[in-house]
Amino acid sequence: MVYGSSMMPTLNLVGDVVLSEYISHRLGKVSPGDVVLIQSPENPKKTLTKRIVAMEDETVSFSVDPSDGDRSRTVVVPKGHVWIQGDNSYASHDSRHFGPIPYGLIQGKVRCRVWPLACAGSL
Repeated sequence: MVYGSSMMPTLNLVGDVVLSEYISHRLGKVSPGDVVLIQSPENPKKTLTKRIVAMEDETVSFSVDPSDGDRSRTVVVPKGHVWIQGDNSYASHDSRHFGPIPYGLIQGKVRCRVWPLACAGSL
């Protein structure tokens, strides 16, 4: 089950149930746009649901504060890392706060929201 507003409107605030698989990331089969489950780099007991925005060696530009578009930063994602962000940039605690995350913290790739139902290209 997914809780929180960081992935709205893709996922609801409370109670979305997602189906994820645990093979793709081990085979290097994740890419920008994929919604993934991540072990939190700040609290190993917590699992985050975020979208991959960039892979290693890609450049990411982002607003430090989404309400202030004038302050932005650009970073290159280091080797062995990914850049993740929530779809709701105003409510997401993600790579903009803790930086790129090691690829090894990816736990699974979300394939489908099973409650309420939404599959394939809708995530």
